Amino acid sequence: TRFACELKGFDPLAHLDRKEARHMDPFCHYALVTAEECLRDSGLNLQTTNLNRVGVIWASGIGGLETFEQELLNFARSEPVPRFNPYFIPKMIINESAGHISMRYGFRGINFSTVSACAASTNAIADAFNYLRLGKANAILTGGSEAAITRAGIGGFGAMKAMSERNDDPATACRPFDKDRDGFVLGEGAGALLLEELDHARARGAKIYGEVVGCGFAGDAYHITATHPEGEGAYLAMLDALDDAGLQPQDVDYLNAHATSTPVGDVSEIRAIGRVFGDHTKKLHVSATKSMTGHLLGAAGAIEAIASVLALNHNLIPPTINLANPDPVIPAHFNLTPHRAVEKPLEVAMSNTFGFGGHNAIAVFRKWRE
Repeated sequence: TRFACELKGFDPLAHLDRKEARHMDPFCHYALVTAEECLRDSGLNLQTTNLNRVGVIWASGIGGLETFEQELLNFARSEPVPRFNPYFIPKMIINESAGHISMRYGFRGINFSTVSACAASTNAIADAFNYLRLGKANAILTGGSEAAITRAGIGGFGAMKAMSERNDDPATACRPFDKDRDGFVLGEGAGALLLEELDHARARGAKIYGEVVGCGFAGDAYHITATHPEGEGAYLAMLDALDDAGLQPQDVDYLNAHATSTPVGDVSEIRAIGRVFGDHTKKLHVSATKSMTGHLLGAAGAIEAIASVLALNHNLIPPTINLANPDPVIPAHFNLTPHRAVEKPLEVAMSNTFGFGGHNAIAVFRKWRE
């Protein structure tokens, strides 16, 4: 594999001072910038908000891979005595993302990071949702960031044969559900959401994009990287999320699939969706936005949650691009939203995320109505 879905033109110095940026890995740069954008959009007034009741729950699947890689090279080359940079560990570890966000804005509430591979930021969103339900915070900034497009990242996933090798046509390489798919395309970036207790949001006149109504979790207990062939963990997690939301399968209008464009994973997810939704799959719209963004690993759940909520806001289902020839294993009645976005009244969306190790995390969102 000789390509990736890179975040081009990003300049951390447009948002951070040089010294601050030097002491962070790119995944933390992405976290801070998307947190800044989210808070600006939210209109949260830091001067009048009780910051002791604002938390940060942030995710990454890998964390500071570039730092880890570079520091090992520097150590091997350093003369006369090999040494590490004292910022090596603080730059690399995943929880520093949540720490940096809280320090920048003075958020002294709940503060930690989640790590569950490609399910990590959905787990972060779900944790934020649950802590708000428990009354442990008034608001929690949550999401995830990833910066794994490095020699080790490309080389490691490449050695597993997990990534597409469509080097001659990278624009069409990520093709979820297509019979010619040959692996995922590695992406990078971040997504952030401000989850807020309803009365707190109303009191400050917040613009409310949507409502988190449920989340679900399950383990495959099957393999360190491969999904269960029948999508057992995905099936159980979707049922758990629907139960938590108090919804029936037929209540879901749109499903943002995990679908990474791997030969095994896409089919196992379709099987799980079929088991959960039954005849409703004839009406349910499914799409895979990774076809357009690449796979952001631990940040995937955050950007796909945002895509799901915005789909509800705009009554617009994002497409699955590059779906030229649907896999014949997939039942023909599945609506995989090929090529173009679809306008349709929407009320409820589900977002699926699955991670190496058999982690399955699902979030369910509902259109906000006063």
